[in-house]
Amino acid sequence: MMQTHRQSLTLWTLVLTVQLSAPVQAARFDFPSLGPETESLTIYSTLDAPLAAPLIAAFQAAYPGTTVIYEDLLAGEIAARVMAETDTVGQTADFVFSSGMDAQVKLANDGYARPVSLPESATWPRWANWRDMAYAMTLEPGVLVYHKPSFPDGPPASRFDLLDWLHGPGAADPGRIGTYDIERSSVGYLFLARDEEHFPDIWSLVRAMGAAGLQTYPTSHQIIDRVADGRLALGYNILGSYAADQARLRPDLGLVLLRDFTVVVSRVALVPRAARSPQAGAAFLQFLMSSSGQSVLSDRLRLPAVSLEVVGDGNMAAMSAVLGDQLRLVPVSPGVLAYLDQAKRRNLIGKWRAALQLR
Repeated sequence: MMQTHRQSLTLWTLVLTVQLSAPVQAARFDFPSLGPETESLTIYSTLDAPLAAPLIAAFQAAYPGTTVIYEDLLAGEIAARVMAETDTVGQTADFVFSSGMDAQVKLANDGYARPVSLPESATWPRWANWRDMAYAMTLEPGVLVYHKPSFPDGPPASRFDLLDWLHGPGAADPGRIGTYDIERSSVGYLFLARDEEHFPDIWSLVRAMGAAGLQTYPTSHQIIDRVADGRLALGYNILGSYAADQARLRPDLGLVLLRDFTVVVSRVALVPRAARSPQAGAAFLQFLMSSSGQSVLSDRLRLPAVSLEVVGDGNMAAMSAVLGDQLRLVPVSPGVLAYLDQAKRRNLIGKWRAALQLR
């Protein structure tokens, strides 16, 4: 059932209300034409602004005269800002694009997104469209990234192989493995929650990581940078889109789809209910769902496309050819809200902290 929470602000919202008074760093993409500005579009996204630049340029080519204000935030920050701005000032971003699937679906479920029915909606995969409010735009596996010179005989190929490496001489130097800080990273939390469902020995693995001096970070890039230059030997459960993009540029960086199972998540797009310019948000959504937008995501940003019209190395067909039924796709549905249940979250984080012997 929809819950709008109009009567009172959540603690999450109250915290962000205070933070809204602080200046926010935003990238401005002016329209490339010499004509007058016809529209302004504000986007909140977890995608780094430099990576998003080709996508925005392609959109502006299709919609001349549009200036884009782009704010690069963590998934939790995005959801909290949308809630706080909607509930306090009644106006927020025009478009939200986030790797925090659970947080995005919660925004839609709680009445913070508006239905946007487009011609593409009817043919969009059912698992990737929830009530025409929350749309999956990408397919992104959680991968193992590794420093190639540290693994002359090849990296671990499964979680059991990883356990063997952690218990063997390869992990003798402490602090050589990294992953997300699940208390700060929404996608890291979601990956671990899915791991718990599919891998009975997950807490043995986490304990072994902790014993090996596990390093945790809130973003993919912090982990990938350290693996690429050898400060870390391995990065566990890292968004494959970022890893694949960097692996093309950095010869010492490799990645593996673990053969026991690979969780596949998506970046989810929505137009907020309190969007300042909902028509601009809907236009950007339609562009992302078009073959042109999906091709830019796949070919330029290296984010595997959902659209069946767009074929790339990382699409579902290509991944299925490698892993078959070992893929664990997370659908856009209220089912992901279970991961936001506060009791479940406290329980998972409690197990995490206990396994890592954190206070």
